[in-house]
Amino acid sequence: MATHSVSENFDAWPELASLDRQLDGSVDDIGRYRATLERGRRRLVERFRNNDTIEPLVRDLALLVDGILLRVWRNSAGEQFGKMALIAVGGYGRGELHPGSDIDVMLLVGRKRINADDRAGIEQFLTMLWDVGLEVGHSVRTLKECVRAAKEDITVATSLMESRLLHGDAELFTKMRKKTGPESIWPSNKFFEAKLQEQTARHARYHDTASNLEPNLKGSPGGLRDIQMVGWVAKRHFGADTLRELVSTDFLSAHEYLTISQDRAFLWKIRFALHTLTGRREDRLLFDHQARLAEEFGYQDKPHSLGVEQLMQKYYRTAIRVTRLNEMLLQLFREAILINKNEPSKRINDDLQIVNNNLDVIDSQLFERRPNALMELFAVIHEHVEITGVSARTIRLIRQKRDLIDDRFRNDPENFKTFLKILRAPIGVTHVLRRMNVYGILARYIPEFGKIVGLMQYDLFHAYTVDAHTLFVVSNLRRFALSRFNHEFPYCSQIMQSLPKPELVYLAGLFHDIAKGRGGDHSELGAEVAENFCLRLGVGTYDARLVSWLVRNHLILSTTAQKKDINDPQVIHEFSTLVRDDLHLKYLYVLTVADVRGTNPKLWNSWKASLFERLYRQTRRALDRGLENPIDREELITETREQAAALLHAVGIDDNQRLRAWENFDETYFLRHSPSEICWHTEVLIRHIRQHDAVVAVRNLSSADGGSMMVLAPRAVDTFSRVTAVLEQQGLTILDARVTNVAHDYSLDSYRILGVSESAHDEERRAERLEAAILRAFASRHVPKVTRSAPRQTKIFSTPTVVEFASDPNNRQTIMELIAADQPGLLSRVGQAFVECDVLVTAAKIVTIGERAEDVFYLTDNQGALLSAETCTVLQEKIMESLPSAT
Repeated sequence: MATHSVSENFDAWPELASLDRQLDGSVDDIGRYRATLERGRRRLVERFRNNDTIEPLVRDLALLVDGILLRVWRNSAGEQFGKMALIAVGGYGRGELHPGSDIDVMLLVGRKRINADDRAGIEQFLTMLWDVGLEVGHSVRTLKECVRAAKEDITVATSLMESRLLHGDAELFTKMRKKTGPESIWPSNKFFEAKLQEQTARHARYHDTASNLEPNLKGSPGGLRDIQMVGWVAKRHFGADTLRELVSTDFLSAHEYLTISQDRAFLWKIRFALHTLTGRREDRLLFDHQARLAEEFGYQDKPHSLGVEQLMQKYYRTAIRVTRLNEMLLQLFREAILINKNEPSKRINDDLQIVNNNLDVIDSQLFERRPNALMELFAVIHEHVEITGVSARTIRLIRQKRDLIDDRFRNDPENFKTFLKILRAPIGVTHVLRRMNVYGILARYIPEFGKIVGLMQYDLFHAYTVDAHTLFVVSNLRRFALSRFNHEFPYCSQIMQSLPKPELVYLAGLFHDIAKGRGGDHSELGAEVAENFCLRLGVGTYDARLVSWLVRNHLILSTTAQKKDINDPQVIHEFSTLVRDDLHLKYLYVLTVADVRGTNPKLWNSWKASLFERLYRQTRRALDRGLENPIDREELITETREQAAALLHAVGIDDNQRLRAWENFDETYFLRHSPSEICWHTEVLIRHIRQHDAVVAVRNLSSADGGSMMVLAPRAVDTFSRVTAVLEQQGLTILDARVTNVAHDYSLDSYRILGVSESAHDEERRAERLEAAILRAFASRHVPKVTRSAPRQTKIFSTPTVVEFASDPNNRQTIMELIAADQPGLLSRVGQAFVECDVLVTAAKIVTIGERAEDVFYLTDNQGALLSAETCTVLQEKIMESLPSAT
């Protein structure tokens, strides 16, 4: 039996030679191993902080572990084993370790069965490793078990492919490598297909984007796994042990090898620092760590970008490059491994052909001869549904020649026509724009777009980088435009499909955030960029100004719907005056919905959808009447009363009952509530007409639109504080609150609340519990305390508290806008400040934007009048004092 031991050349680690001189076989050896390991790790961290190159650090750590592990093997039971091999697998097998990396080994037993002596010796070895500070993942297998596991699991096969013999039976190791190699199992074509499926599934777990705000350094698209994927396929098919070897086979150019090496080194640096910072294996770039890493790497805040945003933009741009190279190289492998090379080509024109359903350039000099072909080939993809991809050599040529896109190219009318053709295509618009982005063409053609590539905003509101968000917005608009998606958002689809020029809203989507990161108002700056581009594009002056208007006002519909009282005819009139006509409203509506849905998947809900749709419908009605003939307040009240009366009549409530219930409601009540809400309130009031205590009723608690709750109680300044405390304590999200004073010193408070989806039985029980909890809160002498803890992410961000006041003399109320860190108990604390200042809440619009609360309260004094300047000052001070953790 040939016994092998990993090279004893540990020149990088003189500590190991010193250790050898100290080891004496006593129990003190454990401490000596541990001390050597800890000194070695500290020295690596010092080298890292002294800006040593990362590659030697990663490999030297693996070498240090080799040295410790081998010595433990020899000095435990390892040497008494006969036919056995100690094998490093996975990343350790590649000789790459970060401070928190898994150290995985396999003990390969040459016998047919693992006997008791083997198990005892292995147990002793592993226990000693644990004692010296090495947490080792291990497997113990016979050769037969090894082969079976590799056949059944592509992950095991991959790990064994990267295995490295540390010590033991070299012949056994060689036999294992052969029996788990491509000649025996997982031939390169099957291996490639399986790994491709594995990558697709992994990317799907991260929403198929490299631009998540808390990416995983290993698993996210553009992460280390994507680089390893290329290495695995190269090793299986070509026998290449390193990516450098692919250069000599022309599968990788020298420049591409340099790029991928630099990108891996950058990702390794972040990973090394992250493991060091957290003291454990941590591959998620959580918000908790991003700012500390930015500081560690020397990034400093600038006027328009935080240091952490600069670091993360470099990360995202690195991940995008890795994604691009991964796609191109895997396409190369696909063509080499899977594709039938005898498949005939289909000529499209003198420059382009289709080969195996991939678009391919006929002449490699095409782009140098005719740079415009860099734009034309993307238009061709639309015209041939059989095209499923782009050939690897074409991708490579696009990457190499995209610098030909200069100002002359950008101002060429032919390229404008082609770009418009892409936007006007009946299918594949998003698909092609994403390809243009992935290949770097979009950033070259629209330089301002290049500035937002990889740009992140350090908050919880924006879930993606600006460029990724922008393309999600266009994708959402495209789904509205295609009839096969009508079931998703029927109202948006109906409006979108009625637009005369849908390409204009795609342009608005592309440009709506294009000025982010430049300082100033990004809507105003972006509007100017958009108009200039559209005028050069040749869409016409009116259309260019329409796109510019959409970019300038892309936030206004969302802000109005969520922060203003859209039941107020004056609010509708002001918004209608801004919009001007039905066409502007339609374009703005679909852009707004697409934008909000593309900002953060968690932001959109049925309540928000209903708010936007109500504002749209009320604005259309105002525009149809004419801006010179605004909707009359009295007319709206009369209409609402009539509709509510009809609903009540349908459920068997006669006019006498209705009028008796309504006799104490003022006109404001009928402005603030829909006919269906009024019907429900009336039914509840009639059932409790003789009750003098508080009445609480809840319905549709688990509805996606939000549940409704009404509270009829003796008028008290602390009602809002008590009710919101109970709602927050029970984990319910408050969306909207409206308060109506009724006769006999009572108030009727209406709340829209968002719960969780439950069965009908569970919803009924929870509603009963909620009703009982609120009644208990009224009976208590003290306002309930909210004891829920804040989510991890919200604790990281610093949001200064801002309290601002404005007067609304038409409605005799003061409007208070609050911006603060979102935190448990916020509304209850604010409500307590209202109590202390003897201020009444007439309505509240509750908006949570990531880690920020942006809430609007409509207030009066206890006489129903505007707040005095003195009261506003005192109230502001009390709110600021009550939210100390927000600043």
